[in-house]
Amino acid sequence: MLTLNRKIVLIALVVLSVLDSSASAISAKKEPHRLEIEIYPMRHKLLVLDHGQVVKTYSVAVGNPSTPTPVGDFKVIYKGTNWGPSFGPRWIGLNVPWGHFGIHGTNKPYSIGQHLSHGCVRMFNKDVVELYDWIPVGTPVRIYGHVLGDLNHNPRDLAEGDAGGDVQLIQSRLRSAGYFHGICNGRFKASTTEALKKYQRDHHLIPNGVVSRQVYEQMGLIE
Repeated sequence: MLTLNRKIVLIALVVLSVLDSSASAISAKKEPHRLEIEIYPMRHKLLVLDHGQVVKTYSVAVGNPSTPTPVGDFKVIYKGTNWGPSFGPRWIGLNVPWGHFGIHGTNKPYSIGQHLSHGCVRMFNKDVVELYDWIPVGTPVRIYGHVLGDLNHNPRDLAEGDAGGDVQLIQSRLRSAGYFHGICNGRFKASTTEALKKYQRDHHLIPNGVVSRQVYEQMGLIE
């Protein structure tokens, strides 16, 4: 027969085992979400990931070639409602340095699945409401693609007043070459025009302040 002390020890071990299992289960239940958003413009898809695993996929509309959706790593910095019919019931703003871009609803549901926006990411209204309630401010957003757009087509011509990742790339190249001394913020303003014209003159290009195919080629950005 087991002695009283041995019985007590065995009972204690069983209790500790049960408590440990319960604590592990509670800990697992309380594990916080780690949400991320990935957007694939060429596929017109927005993915929500939790701890690196895809948990939801939405169809979206993205920017057209002349007003492309920005490419890069951003974050959700603002959430708002009722921005107007064109934006649907919800707005999820991103920290894109060269303009106001976000994820929002639409009054043109037929545009979903196409390159028809002015750079923002459009969703069906019911989908954007769901996403809005789900993701917090601070959520990372990665938008895939090439900064110059579809590599099967010529990149867009750029001039003063334009904005985007492609403008930021041109500014960076001009700065590296010693022509541009401002901030590479993706906004094509007078200082960028002045730097570009000097670059064009020095490289025997027409000094018109327009980033054309010839400028892209001279900078080694396309072949």
